Amino acid sequence: MSAHVVVVGGGLAGLTAACDLADDGLRVTLLEARGRLGGATFSFRRDGLSVDNGQHVLLRCCTEYRALLARLGTAEGIAMQERFRMPVLAPGGRLTELTRTGGPAPLHLVAGLARYGALPVTDRLRAFRAAAAMRLLDPDDPALDERGFGDWLRGHGQNGATLAALWNLISVAALNCDADEASLALAAKVFRTALLDRADAPDIGVPRWPLEDLHVRPAEKYLLARGAEIRTRSAVRAVERRDRGFAVRLDGETLTADAVVVAAPPEPSAKVCPAEAGVSGARLAGLGAAPIVNVHVVYERPVTDLPFAATTGSPVQWIFDRTDVAGLSAGQYLTISLSAAHTWLDTPVPELREIFLTELGRLLPAARTTPCTRFFVTRERRATFRQAPGTGRLRPQPETRLPGLVLAGSWTATGWPDTMEGAVRSGHRAAGLVSAHAWGGAR
Repeated sequence: MSAHVVVVGGGLAGLTAACDLADDGLRVTLLEARGRLGGATFSFRRDGLSVDNGQHVLLRCCTEYRALLARLGTAEGIAMQERFRMPVLAPGGRLTELTRTGGPAPLHLVAGLARYGALPVTDRLRAFRAAAAMRLLDPDDPALDERGFGDWLRGHGQNGATLAALWNLISVAALNCDADEASLALAAKVFRTALLDRADAPDIGVPRWPLEDLHVRPAEKYLLARGAEIRTRSAVRAVERRDRGFAVRLDGETLTADAVVVAAPPEPSAKVCPAEAGVSGARLAGLGAAPIVNVHVVYERPVTDLPFAATTGSPVQWIFDRTDVAGLSAGQYLTISLSAAHTWLDTPVPELREIFLTELGRLLPAARTTPCTRFFVTRERRATFRQAPGTGRLRPQPETRLPGLVLAGSWTATGWPDTMEGAVRSGHRAAGLVSAHAWGGAR
């Protein structure tokens, strides 16, 4: 009989690990405490709209997440650019953009940055120099994790203008924190992997389908087709060592398993693991949390033809057109994605409405005279861990001190930021360790 593996947590990392383990011929039970799968990437229905809890995008360099979608048969659910183009809106609706050419890296970005109208020519030259220096950084160097990205940028000639109109444009979205609060190691990983090392790496992919249809339900279907058991509203209270396996304790029930993948958020993962596993709750608590707020606006008529845009000089960070994704048949549905959103986390909805409808009117002139028919807000208080200097040494390896008990999650030591790509990579690595343990050899 095949070895039995329990996966604790039905987020993207847990779903990925479970799919791998089922493909490896192991008997899989997936346990999720909530009434739904998806973890930090899920969809829900509201007033006839299909709404994602947050706006997620990917780049062509997100190879493992894209491969997962191909495996699940949903790769067509991503609208991928043929060539990187990032529209950028300044107040008053002035449009500029960052683009790449078809040349080799890093020359692919030179022409686009030279024409980038959000910065004066002298500041574009400053940015060239910093980008060249960043290509020499090794994201795996532990010393880089102890230094702030903003501090490094200023040491390489960057000023407030370049931080606001260029570096933070990308780092806030990718790292969920301002450059002055970000780890240099993670920033180097983002900019090298996503922009500087390969010409096609920064091409942007935006979901055409809700996350529920993109990877949540397809992964559930994939697992059920391979004999896995999926149980929601099944909170795990403890994982205990038993003989050569494990006991997984739920409310009023205990499951036995040959191996366990704990793919819950950091602190809950530490709480359920036995002390002898060496998973420190105090250490994981040091990762902290950073919020993301999404402002959802439905207009009576279309107000922009841009599929998405970043902004400068405005509290609006990114705007996405979700009209088709949400299934809206008339008007236009825009989402404002606000990363590092501590400022907005507890702001009342009426105040957010006043601020952001005014800002959209400044950025998109047609929005000034078009009635807003629906306005609501979604808030993820713990969207990511706080990707600050020093957090690299806090992120645990997937292996614990107990063979057969492993960790998964975008907060583990993936070498990537806290992203969907990082979650998928962690799931693959966790599954590989469990399969090697279960079968007594490498996958």
